[in-house]
Order: sequence, then structure tokens, then C-alpha cells
Amino acid sequence: MEYQLSAELTAPEDGPDLDPLQQVGVVALLDTRLSRLAGIEGPDGVEITPVEHAVHAHLGGANVSWLLDAPALVFAEDATRAVLEQLLEETELLRGWQVKHCAVTATDDQLESALAASVEPDDDAVIEIDPADQLELTERRQRLLDASEYLRAFGLDAFGFTEGGDVTEHEARYVAGAMMHGVEMVTDELFGDIQLLEDEDGTAVDVEALWVMDELPQQYADQYTALFAKQLLVTTAILGYRLTQEEWTAPLCLAEALVLHVVKSRAELELDLADAMPEERAAEIFGHFDDHAFADGAHEELYDVSDLDAFDTDVITWFRPDPRYNDTAGLHPYLTDED
Repeated sequence: MEYQLSAELTAPEDGPDLDPLQQVGVVALLDTRLSRLAGIEGPDGVEITPVEHAVHAHLGGANVSWLLDAPALVFAEDATRAVLEQLLEETELLRGWQVKHCAVTATDDQLESALAASVEPDDDAVIEIDPADQLELTERRQRLLDASEYLRAFGLDAFGFTEGGDVTEHEARYVAGAMMHGVEMVTDELFGDIQLLEDEDGTAVDVEALWVMDELPQQYADQYTALFAKQLLVTTAILGYRLTQEEWTAPLCLAEALVLHVVKSRAELELDLADAMPEERAAEIFGHFDDHAFADGAHEELYDVSDLDAFDTDVITWFRPDPRYNDTAGLHPYLTDED
């Protein structure tokens, strides 16, 4: 029998709220550890099989949704709590965290009933939302609206907003604010990548998990050194400054286009955490943004692993100024080619 369980993990009460970067880190830690579990031994040697899981972080901790195959409900609940408590104890960065709640939220029969209800909705049904969760979502959305004021390189039309159009002003501002939060997240993550690469004294292929480096074209991972990450950090700083100015020139180099690409992925995460709009809606608005922000799709072509000739590319060339712009003879001294 399959059981859907929900577990609430809480950070130490005397600690600060988790910032966006820490939330991403918590999700990565938990997801990695849970993915490694091939099976769980329950009470009296009962075998419990993990089917799938999802992890979502918030200001005060994380929620884990876990689908398990177990002989009985009680075995599933007890084994899940024990595994999560052991996981928190063994993960140094999560010491002090607690399993506050762990219970079955749905069985096979309940899931089937829920699916049937979704096909034939009950007009009288009332969906209850935890006031604390609603307050957190409201605060997140307001932070996105506030952050949108800092993005001056684009008008709201770059996100598809027009008077009487399909995209609302609030939706456009949510995405604009998420972009600015995305720049902050990528900046913080690059500091972490640099430290890990320096500690390993190698390239991205020598480090098990990185933040930004793991989202770049992986056929070049053997060239992603600590120096490369530092150059990408400088590029991110330049990009962040340019986004706050009142005019926009398409990415000044290929590296800047790649950074903007990663920033978009972080913005998508921010929109999801704030439950600001459906994923499909966000994708539509980002499509409008791409038309305004990028000169072409050259950065996306780098992800095409079928182009064997591209494997010989030296990533240092990504920092060279785009020859289409006359005012970018030198983006920054730290980005120049080294002999």
C-alpha cells in the first residue's frame, strides 16, 4: 500500500529566518540525502520502499512530502520520523533542526477520491489555508514588488504588460522583483562555488555539488576553475549594476548572457516560493523578457551537447566583449585573457 506522508522540519527557534540562498541549500541537502535512500527498515524488520519525494523550504524550515510503499500506515509514519530524525542528526549543517510533524496525509483510496473530486469539483467546497502560511506568502510577494523598483533597465512592457493587455502590472512587477532577487542569489552562490573550488584546488568535475557551476553547460565543466568562478562573479556584479540603470544593452559578452540565464532560473524559484503565479504563466512572461533582454540565443546553443566541435571551446572567450558593441572594448580588467 502506498502512503503519502507530510513532514515539517523546523530550524532552531533562536536562529534567524532562512534567507533565499539558505532555503535553496536546505532543499539541496535534504533532496540529496533522501534520493540516496533505496529502502527503509521499519519496526520488526519491515521493508518500506521510498517511491518519490518533494522538498520545499521556507523562512522557518522545510516541508517534506514523501510517497512510501509500506505494509501498514503505522509502519510508514514511525519509520519516516525515525529516518528524518537520523538524517538531521547526521547532517552537520542541519544540527539543531527538529521533526515537528510527521503524518500520513493521504492513502491510495484518498488520492483516488481526490482525483475524482478534481474532475467533478464541488462548488460548495472550501479550501482552508493556514493563516501563517498566507502571511508568509503575502510578505514574500510584497518583497518582490518592492524589489521590482530597483530594476530600471526595463519597463514593465518587457515583461508583457500593456494597458488592457493579458499580463497584469502586478504580474510584471512580481517577475521584475524576482529577477533582482535572482541576482542576489547568484552572487551569494558564486561565493560558495569559489570557496569549494579553491578548497578542492580543481575544476567543477572534481566537486560533487556546486551552485552556479552546475547550471552552466556541463561539457565545459573541466574548465570551470576557481578563477573562472571569480570572473563570473565579476560579470554578475556588472550585470546587477546594469539592471539598475535606466537603459539596457543586450548582454555585453557570452558570460553575461549565461549569468542572466541562471538569474532567470533563480527568479523562477522565487516566484514559486511566493506562489505568485502558475509556472506556465511565469514561463509566458519570461518569454516576453527574453525577446527584450537577449540579442540572440547564442548562450542557449552552448547547452547543445550534440555539437562536438563546441567541446574544444575555451571558456575564457566567453568574457570577451561582444564585437557588436563599440563601447565594450574592456568590460573589466579582471575579465581579460591571460597568457
